[in-house]
Amino acid sequence: MRSTQVLGRLTAAAPRTPPGPVEPRRPDGVDDARTVDADVPGAVDRELRDLLTGRLADCRTLDPVFADDIAERVARFTRRGGRRFRARLVWWSLRACGGQDTVQVRAALRTAAALELIQTCALVHDDLMDQASTRRGAPALHADVTAQYGGTAPRPAAHQLGASAALLAGDLALAWADDELGRLMLDPGLPRDTAHRLNEVWRTLRTEMVAGQYLDVQGQAISALTVGRALRAACLKSALYTVERPLELGAVLAGAGTATTWMLCLAGRSAGLAFQLRDDLDDVFADPATTGKPSGGDVRAGKPTYLLAVARARATAAGDQPALGVLEHAVGRADLTPRELADVRDVLEATGARGLVETRIGRLARQSLRHLAEATLEPGPADRLRALLAEITGTPRPRPRPDGPLLTPAPAAATGSEAPR
Repeated sequence: MRSTQVLGRLTAAAPRTPPGPVEPRRPDGVDDARTVDADVPGAVDRELRDLLTGRLADCRTLDPVFADDIAERVARFTRRGGRRFRARLVWWSLRACGGQDTVQVRAALRTAAALELIQTCALVHDDLMDQASTRRGAPALHADVTAQYGGTAPRPAAHQLGASAALLAGDLALAWADDELGRLMLDPGLPRDTAHRLNEVWRTLRTEMVAGQYLDVQGQAISALTVGRALRAACLKSALYTVERPLELGAVLAGAGTATTWMLCLAGRSAGLAFQLRDDLDDVFADPATTGKPSGGDVRAGKPTYLLAVARARATAAGDQPALGVLEHAVGRADLTPRELADVRDVLEATGARGLVETRIGRLARQSLRHLAEATLEPGPADRLRALLAEITGTPRPRPRPDGPLLTPAPAAATGSEAPR
């Protein structure tokens, strides 16, 4: 994953077209907080539609081939989306911290759209590094470009073009995300202190994401399957990037105090780690029709997941040579057969690794809710935030607090999980 653009200081030179005042209320009512409450993904999708329409027009002016092969794919991938976890976390954190005016609503939606674009960057690059053929039930971007040119270019050249296209597409998504945050931070309607805090969180988020991804691929290359290392990588690439930082962004945009923001960060870190551990389980045990990607991808790629690290540690402690033999043979085998993957599942069950990870997920989920309860939040939105964290961790949804009903019925938690990388 390559980061090619870095947001400058808030005192950077103004763009060619100076930012204007906060945009007026839209006819569809998207600037009204309660309207967004009723359909957060829909509001973010509208924001992305408007943003990407302008970006695609710019790309078509540059070159139609580039626009069709790269920009259009970035736009389609982003709009197709997953469950919009990060966007929803930004929104409900903002609302739980009391954010509701037009400036805050617009800023939250623009930040959420930028997060969806940086997620596109992460997933497109991740699929390339993993050589994954599908994502969200469709061909991965590099595979799609390779197939497009498979009939007109030699096979090696088509594969190289697909890889190069994925690198550039991820970079373009990251550039667009940075552009949107940069415009937002220069918006004169945004308080300067808020803009400064927003910039700091955004800078931190991007670096943590890249660091976590590198630990993942470096551990994969050297077969570093230790429990401590697996947890460190999971914390950086998922706990922080997927949950903690989006919650922090929402709190910053709402102008929340230090204590409330800190408790939200702690809640997000616990829930985010649980999310990654759930994703590790789903990669091996969940139905591919639910996850949108082939089963056992982490095993075939030799990823240093916490689940596999625990299984190896427990088998070693028990002197279970047959179990260690299965793991030694299977982990990192791209040509792993369904029967061999089933043997890995048996080892994960027999060593108790699956049960231990499930137990840890439950403990982290409860810890997340305890931290959330210590923050000073608006009751109704806080209930929505609790339900969202339960959905993310794949744990039973908590009952609404007696001091405030849910604003609207929360959607049922989806099964499976979307890879955060």
